Order: sequence, then structure tokens, then C-alpha cells
Amino acid sequence: MKADVPGTVLKRERARDAVLELIESRSPGDAIPSERALCALLGVSRPTLRAAVDELVAAGLLVREHGRGMFVAPEKITQELVSADLSLSLPQAAGAWSSRLLEFTTLPAGARVGRRLRMSPAEDIVYVARLRLVDGAPMAIEHLHIRAALVPGLSAEELEDGDLYEHLRHTHGVHVREAVQAIEPTVVTRAEAQLLEVPELSPALLFERLTSDTAGVPVEYVHSLYRGDRYRIVSRLALGPAATAPLVRDGHHPGIPPGDFAHGDPIASSTRGDIQAGG
Repeated sequence: MKADVPGTVLKRERARDAVLELIESRSPGDAIPSERALCALLGVSRPTLRAAVDELVAAGLLVREHGRGMFVAPEKITQELVSADLSLSLPQAAGAWSSRLLEFTTLPAGARVGRRLRMSPAEDIVYVARLRLVDGAPMAIEHLHIRAALVPGLSAEELEDGDLYEHLRHTHGVHVREAVQAIEPTVVTRAEAQLLEVPELSPALLFERLTSDTAGVPVEYVHSLYRGDRYRIVSRLALGPAATAPLVRDGHHPGIPPGDFAHGDPIASSTRGDIQAGG
């Protein structure tokens, strides 16, 4: 399962993680080293480093200022969506989903992924990059990081066919229970645009998910990029006394201006993915 020479996707992924590590160790407005310095520090080429940095700029985590350098972006506002039944299920969407593997290897977790999975940076993870397709058309790029000790013998066939969580449960005895997922708007880089068959800088949705098992142990860390022209998120809201999910009383719900429910009635929501017909 080990790869002797990491491919292009993995090199960019590791460069991205290293720069994210720098961002997370600093405060908004702090400078980070120049691209030239980062290339020397990380031992990667300028195009690989620039692709990783472009992705972080597009995601709103870094800010480039001409003639001054790169800086940590201001903090983002975070809003939690509450599921109606607190169950872990993948978004239901039309079309036949399939996967094409881009990379599949075993390697040390590293500092950032190790911290998310609560494991030593030296412990092995299975890293998977795959292109998700709907009715044969590219829809998303997924980067999966799974504890290697949990999935000995994980095969390419499991990653290309069927539901990964079903394979984890039936083949590897891993029962997932909870996932925390964040969604942000972004744009695609040149490399991502080629894979998704869209123009460079096209709009996209960035998903970041941490999945845990029934004992609360992190199993999988994933970040995925979905085409903004074909994929959207639909939320069904139950407002007022009829809402039966855990209450969302503080702050505001996406799309509902602050103060509209100042009297404190609960808001419950359920969320699903929605595939748009191709043009």
C-alpha cells in the first residue's frame, strides 16, 4: 500500500497541511514566510507551494498583499447547523455516485492531521485522494485521512465501490457514530479545475469533516471540494414551538437575520445535498 514517490496531489496536500500548521500557530494579521522561504523550508517546488497557497487564499485563510507578503486572514464567523435526528448519514442526492482513485498510500499522519485524529504525528494513516463522479461527471475531489491501524488491508475496490462507512463496518469492524462537518464557499485552483472540468476560479463548496466511532475515537478526517455549479446544500427548518430538535437560541441561523426570533422560539433543521442538472 505504501507509495515510493508521492504523487502531485499528495505533495500539494502535504504542503497545504504545513502552511495550515503555520496559520494555526499564528493570530489574524500575522505574517507568514514568503513563498521562496516556504519552498526551502518544506523542500517543495515553487509551483507545488503556490498551488497550496492559492487554495488557502481562495478558502479565505490567507491574504496576499502586493509588495508586503502573506498574512493570516481575519477569523470567520461560525454557525452550527443542528440535525433533526442527530444521526450520521451522507447527504442524499440524485444520480449514480462512483469514485476514481487519484492517490492511495500509507504515510505518517504529520502534526496537523495527527492533532485532528488525536494520534502521534509518527503513526501511520491511509491517505486517499479520489474524484467523486455523478452519472460519470466529476462532482467533487475528496482527501481522506484514516487511521491505518483501523483498516488493515483496506483495498482500492472498497474506496471505489459502495459506501465507505458500510465497508468500515462490515469489513473492518469500525462503527462510526458522529461527525462534525464545516462547509465554506471557495473557488477552485487550476489543478482542481482540470479534475472537475470547470474553469479555473469557479465557485465551489469546501467541506471539512471529522468522524468518530462509538467510543468517541476519531476515525477519519476528510476535506472535500464540491462543484459550486452542480452541488448545493438544502436545509429544511422547523420554526417555533413545533421544532423538536435541540434548541438553537443564540446567535442566528444561516439565512435568518439576527433578531428575527428574539423571543427565543427554537429552530430545528435537517440538511441534505442537492445535485443540479448539468448544462
